[in-house]
Amino acid sequence: MKAVIWQGTNKVGVETVPDPTILQATDMIVKVTATAICGSDLHLLDGYIPSMEKGDILGHEFMGEVVEIGPAVNNLKVGDRVVVPFNIACGVCDYCQRGFFSACDNTNPNHRMAEALYGAVSGGGLFGYSHLYGGYAGGQAQYVRVPFADMGGFKIESGLRDEQVLFLTDIFPTGYQAAENCNIIPGRDVVAVFGAGPVGQFAARSAQMLGAARVIVIDRVPERLALAEKAGTETVNYEQVDVQVALREMTGGRGPDHVIDAVGLEAHGHGPGALLDTAQQKLRLTFDRITALRWAIMSCAKGGTVSMPGVYGGLVNEMPMGAAFAKGLIFRMGQTHTHRYIRPLLERIEKGEIDPSFVISHRASLHDAPELYETFRDKKNGCIKVVLDPWGPPSAAD
Repeated sequence: MKAVIWQGTNKVGVETVPDPTILQATDMIVKVTATAICGSDLHLLDGYIPSMEKGDILGHEFMGEVVEIGPAVNNLKVGDRVVVPFNIACGVCDYCQRGFFSACDNTNPNHRMAEALYGAVSGGGLFGYSHLYGGYAGGQAQYVRVPFADMGGFKIESGLRDEQVLFLTDIFPTGYQAAENCNIIPGRDVVAVFGAGPVGQFAARSAQMLGAARVIVIDRVPERLALAEKAGTETVNYEQVDVQVALREMTGGRGPDHVIDAVGLEAHGHGPGALLDTAQQKLRLTFDRITALRWAIMSCAKGGTVSMPGVYGGLVNEMPMGAAFAKGLIFRMGQTHTHRYIRPLLERIEKGEIDPSFVISHRASLHDAPELYETFRDKKNGCIKVVLDPWGPPSAAD
């Protein structure tokens, strides 16, 4: 089969690799009909997530058709159309039983590696996201093995198009959980979202669905800000104004009641802090550039929530913890408990409350993935979200 392969820092390619096979009785094989490039994948491309190996198959946003099941799979059958959460959950451990699916105890065979790096207990495994998170082959491929299939396959029985349900695998639940973590008081609270990429777009619209009185989106890319404005949000271009001053002025001096950092470890920005972050990250003296997180903390109103769906990779420097403490801020963060949200968010799609395909800017063949990774990373050609067809024809270059 064809798959998108990590070939080294800043280099991905499309190669022919062996088809996956059933390894455990609870596995299934899915023929992928749609897959996407996620902002989190760029951290792999740029070399900021350790333990990647040449030949690793990328991708964690995918859906498709079940073509083979193991003898212990009970809830699915060959021919079912499924979306697959990006994180892998067993369904039986204490964390899964409590709905904390991303913290699953049984799906990361390399948990000791993660624990050695972070000095803490590891979460569950992830598709296509380094050996730190289990070394599972990803879904930017024509076929993928899905372990714990009864937990990892959500059947889609409606006539919704792939593009309408594909993002249930990650970015829609991630944005929704980020907004839900704010405990928004409907009709009262102001929510600021740092980052107008795909997760930021879904976080903003989710905050609206949860009743936020106002939503303010902060970014620097005109087409991303324009897309946010289409949903009725206010926007701030941080290259044109002082973000903290602007947010105070827009909120009567209080600051937003809650802030969402939908950027993560490769935040852009300007000023001494951003320059220091960039230099230290390039020298591997720190894992993360935290400009967006600093702005979020400094702009948030007292007693508010800092919700962090953006990925962070390790130790950070120059974090204004004193300001966070003085304000009494609440921090909510972590990998999304995707399994918890798929059914209720699918119902919202079916009712017409939202069509997640609004975020797609580029559609292409899997063969075009290397070029589209670069386009997405560098925000060229108005790129906001890329969806790939694993069965599309090769480009002329192939």
